[in-house]
Amino acid sequence: MPRKGSLFSDAMHAFAFWAGCVAVTFGVLLHVPMFIMGRAVHYRLAGMAMDSGMLIGMGLIIGGTAASAYGLLPPPRAKTRTFGAIAPPEDAPLTRAHWVQIIILAVALIIDVMKPATLGFVVPGMRDEYALTFAGVAVLPFAALLGTTVGSFLWGVLADLYGRRASILLASVIFMGTSICGSMPSFAWNVFMCFMMGVGAGGLLPVAYALLAEIMPTRHRGWCLVLVGGIGSVGGYFATSALSAWLQPFFGWRIMWLINLPLALILIAVSPLLQESARFLESMGRIEEARETLARFGISVATSATTAPLPRNSGLQVPAERPRLLGLTFALTLTALCVGFVNFGILLWLPGSLMHEGRSVGSASALIAQSSLIAAPTTLIVAWLYSMWSTKRTLMLTVVVTTLGLIAIVLRDLRGLLILADPVIAVVLLIVGTSGIISVLLPYAAESYPIKVRGRATGWVAGFSKAGGLLAQGLGTVALVPALGTAAGMVALPCVLSIGLLAVLGHETHERDLRELEEVA
Repeated sequence: MPRKGSLFSDAMHAFAFWAGCVAVTFGVLLHVPMFIMGRAVHYRLAGMAMDSGMLIGMGLIIGGTAASAYGLLPPPRAKTRTFGAIAPPEDAPLTRAHWVQIIILAVALIIDVMKPATLGFVVPGMRDEYALTFAGVAVLPFAALLGTTVGSFLWGVLADLYGRRASILLASVIFMGTSICGSMPSFAWNVFMCFMMGVGAGGLLPVAYALLAEIMPTRHRGWCLVLVGGIGSVGGYFATSALSAWLQPFFGWRIMWLINLPLALILIAVSPLLQESARFLESMGRIEEARETLARFGISVATSATTAPLPRNSGLQVPAERPRLLGLTFALTLTALCVGFVNFGILLWLPGSLMHEGRSVGSASALIAQSSLIAAPTTLIVAWLYSMWSTKRTLMLTVVVTTLGLIAIVLRDLRGLLILADPVIAVVLLIVGTSGIISVLLPYAAESYPIKVRGRATGWVAGFSKAGGLLAQGLGTVALVPALGTAAGMVALPCVLSIGLLAVLGHETHERDLRELEEVA
C-alpha cells in the first residue's frame, strides 16, 4: 500500500499505535486473574483488594491509550483546503472495497449498540452483589450514558478535525481498555470505568455513519446506511440478550463487560482494511490521498480528476436551506431525545420489570432475544423504504411504530387488552420502532449537513439520543423511576410532537447529491 494511503503518517506513528494496542491488551489481561479468583463464589468480587497486577495493568492501559492516540495523529494539514478538485464517486457501482467497508462498519455498530444494551442485563446482578438500592444502582447506567453522550459530542468534533477512520480506532482502543470494568471489586470503580467505556462506545456511532455516508455512491447510500444501522441496532440487542442468556448463568454479570476485549480487538485487527473518506481527505487538501482512496473503490484517477455537474434532486433552493437546517436540527434533537428515553430507559427497565413479574434472568433475556429475532426482518423493509420511497417519511414512520409500542405498554400496564398480556407484541413494536429510528436517524442527519460540520452535526444528534437516556436514568438516581406503563405514557406525547415537527421542518434527502450541501455555508 502506498505510504499516503496508509493508516499512519509514518513508521514511528504506526509503531506507536500498535505498541499502544499491545500494551492495552496486556493491561486488560492482567485484570483477568482477579475475575478468576471469584470463581468459587460465582465471580462475586465485591470487597476484594486490588492486587499489584491490576495496578500495573491500569498503567499499561493509560500509557497504551496515549501511545495509540499519538500514533493516530494525522499528517500536517494542507495550507489551503479544496473541494471539487476531484469528483466523489456519486454514480460509481458497488465494488468489493465498498462491501468490505460495509461489513466492518456493521460490526462496529453491533459492538457499539451492545454496550448500552448490556446495562439492563448487568444491573440486577450488580445490585445484588453490592447490596444496592434501586436508586443506588441507577448511578451506573447514568454514568455510562453520560460517557456515551460526551463521547458522541467529542468524537463528532474529532472526526471533522482529524479524520473519520482515526476517530473510530481511537474510540475502539478506549473501549477495549475499559473492559476491566468487569473485574473492578468496588462499585465506585465500576461507575468510573463504565463512564470511560461510554466515552469510547459513544464515539463509534456518529463517526461510522459519517464515514459510510461519504464513501457510498448516491444511488446506494440510502439503503446501505439504513441496512447497516438496522443490523447494528437489532444485531447489537440480539447479541447482548443472547450472550446474557448464555454466559450470565455460568459467569455472572461481570462477563458482559470483559467480552469488550475480544470485541474491540476484532475492530482493531481489521483496521488496515478500513478506508478514510475521500471526501474528507479532499476537504483537508490531501488530494493525492483522496485519489488513491478513490482508486481502491474502482474510481480511476482520470475519471476522478474532473468535476461532475451537481444534480438538483431535492427541489430546494440552497440559500433557503440555512434556516431550514436550524429547524431540522431542532426536530432531530427532539426525536433523538425520545428514542434515547425509550432505548436507554424503558428498554433497560424492561428486563427488571419482567423479572419483577416472576421471570428469571435467563427467561427474561430469552424473551427479549426472541422479540429481537422477530423484529430483525423489518430492518430490510426499513432499508427499502428509506432508499426507494422517502427518507423523511421513513423516519416519521419509525417514530409512529415506536409510539404504538409505547401505547401497547400503557395498555398492558392497565390490563386493557388480553392480547397484550404477553409482552412480546409490545416488545416487538418497541424494538422495531427504536431500531428503525436508530437505523434512520443518524443516516438522515449525515445526509443533511455539509462535510465541514457533518461529524459534529451527526455527533450532536447521537449525543442527544443518549441525553434522553440520561434523563431516564436520572430519575433512577433520585429514586423516581415510574412504573413501566407510566414511563411509556410520558414519552409517547413528545414522540407525537416529534412526528409533527419532522413533517413540517424535515426535508427529503432521497438520492440527493451530497456535493449540493457544500454550498450551504
